[in-house]
Amino acid sequence: MSQNEMIVLTDVVLITAIVQRGTADRVVQAAQEAGAQGATIFHAHGTGVRQKRLGILGLTINAEKEVLYIVAPSDQADAIFERIFVCAKMDTPGMGILWMTQLEKMATYVPHEIAARFGLHVDNKK
Repeated sequence: MSQNEMIVLTDVVLITAIVQRGTADRVVQAAQEAGAQGATIFHAHGTGVRQKRLGILGLTINAEKEVLYIVAPSDQADAIFERIFVCAKMDTPGMGILWMTQLEKMATYVPHEIAARFGLHVDNKK
């Protein structure tokens, strides 16, 4: 692939999950079993309606969270989404939040032989 070629993926979604600290690896493994290729994980602090207050000062404790970004093909997204929901126990209050966003387009390195096999679009920038 030359520097002037860009493979653009258009039928993809971004799945974002905010989960309890320490559960991200297990959740990513479940997502991969459902078809995800990988994930980006980063740490965050969160607060919300279930925040706890301590002592007479009423100090707020920020809950430690992990945020996951998973880019997936649209046709696999629902299965991955459901697997994350179950694995992260999101049917339990305070365990996290999960959403999916359609991406207009995405670009990354894709070898030519794979692009040809899947009929991916190549933009030639001049």
